[in-house]
Amino acid sequence: MTGVSEEDHLYREYETVNVFRRGPGARLELNRPERLNAWNNQFALDLLAALREFAEDPEVRAVQITGAGRAFSSGADLKESGAPGGETDVYQRLTQRYHPIITGIRHMPKPVIAAVNGPAAGIGLSLALACDLIVAAESAFFQLAFVNIGLVPDGGSSLLVPSRIGFTRATQLAMLGERLPAGTAKDWGLINEVWPDEEFRDRADALLDRLASGATKSYAGTKRQLNQWLYAQMDAQLEFEAQIQREMAGSADFAEGVAAFNSKRPPKFTGA
Repeated sequence: MTGVSEEDHLYREYETVNVFRRGPGARLELNRPERLNAWNNQFALDLLAALREFAEDPEVRAVQITGAGRAFSSGADLKESGAPGGETDVYQRLTQRYHPIITGIRHMPKPVIAAVNGPAAGIGLSLALACDLIVAAESAFFQLAFVNIGLVPDGGSSLLVPSRIGFTRATQLAMLGERLPAGTAKDWGLINEVWPDEEFRDRADALLDRLASGATKSYAGTKRQLNQWLYAQMDAQLEFEAQIQREMAGSADFAEGVAAFNSKRPPKFTGA
């Protein structure tokens, strides 16, 4: 589903992401398929560098973010960057690595599409929701998986999810941590479109081409309007999330959640 079409060419390779160009459109491919495109520190650095490159390049008029392999992004890599390392580590990772990516997408004066080819969980879901349009393959699913390791939503998802689907459904996703199939996500209004797996790549690229040849300044103005309406509170919400996540990172439940994940067993939370 993430193969390169005849019109694409590899423009730049980072350690953990690839950038393809198709005329005035750019596709950013998250490229840690062996880890289901989970986030580690290098991944966050590469993703931010690529996004800043797009924002500054006048020849790029629209951006698509997708995943290599069978996932969009499974969230933080608990084996490399998410293991208990102190409350300050979690807070700094959010504020210094993750937040600039989320706000960078919102402030980029160009449309950004999330082409969700597989699971989008945790910060991977937050990344998708920061984009302007979200399209998904039928086999994809979405998950606020934070609670499953004793954490809380971050990356702006505590704002982005309820603003799309309402308080009741946001609470359900955040507290139960269950998978939301792509079709249901569309019905709920979390995402824009769902396409058959075999059609997904071509249709996602066609949408990128359409936006890349469209009224770029109009798109930028629309983003500014929508940001003013809703995302004016994003910086404050991101900071609030990071503070609460710092509390959670010091909990026994988080330590147990990570240990259980790495041991591939159900966690035994105590509420401590």
